[in-house]
Amino acid sequence: MQTIRVKSAGSKKKPLVYVQFNYDPLLIRTIKTFSGATWSPGQRAWILPYSDSIISDLLSAFKGQAWLDYSGFKKIEKEPSNLLPQLSEDRKSDILKFIDSMRIKRLSESTVKQYAYSLKLLFRFLENKSPEKIDHQDLKQFQKEYILKHGYSSSYQRIILGSVKKYFEMEANRKIDPESIDLPKKENPLPHVLSKEEIKSILEALPNIKHRTVLSLIYACGLRRSEVLNLKLEDIDSKRKILRINKGKGNKDRIIPISKKIIEILREYYKSYRPKAYLFEGTKEGKPYSAKSLENILNQAVKKVGMKKKPTLHWLRHSYATHLLEGGTDLRFIQELLGHSSSRTTEIYTHVSNRSLKDIKSPFDDL
Repeated sequence: MQTIRVKSAGSKKKPLVYVQFNYDPLLIRTIKTFSGATWSPGQRAWILPYSDSIISDLLSAFKGQAWLDYSGFKKIEKEPSNLLPQLSEDRKSDILKFIDSMRIKRLSESTVKQYAYSLKLLFRFLENKSPEKIDHQDLKQFQKEYILKHGYSSSYQRIILGSVKKYFEMEANRKIDPESIDLPKKENPLPHVLSKEEIKSILEALPNIKHRTVLSLIYACGLRRSEVLNLKLEDIDSKRKILRINKGKGNKDRIIPISKKIIEILREYYKSYRPKAYLFEGTKEGKPYSAKSLENILNQAVKKVGMKKKPTLHWLRHSYATHLLEGGTDLRFIQELLGHSSSRTTEIYTHVSNRSLKDIKSPFDDL
């Protein structure tokens, strides 16, 4: 009998099970009896929906047909939010009113979405308790038994509490004074930076011109993910060699210079794809490219070049700023190019730039 290899994969939100074996018509007929079984050519495996009983189900189904190796299988705990009660109709109504208030104040849609999600999480944890009855003890319990218990970071805690604070600032009938809500100390991790050689290898690993162009533009202009996805054709001014960002983070507009080299890449891309509205469009004409597809492009390129690091799209923005600083660009100009409100945010790149550090001589060299 041959051996069937089973391993768990996916995320807490969408856990999966991979089942791998050599071609055998009998085993294929058996695996097809499982609900939701699909063949993945890329993984060279059958994919099943995850369940806590999947191993015992597989053992029973393949008994006498094959051996089961499930050493690569690990139980996946459910997403904590999936264990909470569903939102009541009254609380849904409260959240919709909160969303309307935020939109009237012209908060960005990403902020509206994040704040609404945070409030929904609190309401569900407190079993749909009425907002006017929520007190500081409830907030303390939420932080202790949900955020800390499940190991969420202090930055996540700040986002959730900041959203709750904003809600109670707008809620007139309340027990909680929003000013008394203390946010955890903000973390200040150093940004991750790729070398120019690493970025070049990533871009060269992308044969698709659309994929290569979108990552090139993110690095060449230091763009955020949302900014590159929202670019319109008219935002490129090739004659003046500038790129216009409309309503970036904090609803701020800014202008970024673009090089002749990038303009040539953009022209070559446009001739091949002919986008209608957005500079980078998805499968539906006139609709923007998806954030998930953008992440997949980078992940595939990194995997192709065999890089051990696991860079994110934001690393390209960090690298842009750091390389500008190392090239002698004044910090004040970098702040403007990145769209930072405070110079203190931009100053973090001085800690990862090697412009000054490379001239420091270690005392070890004198031993």
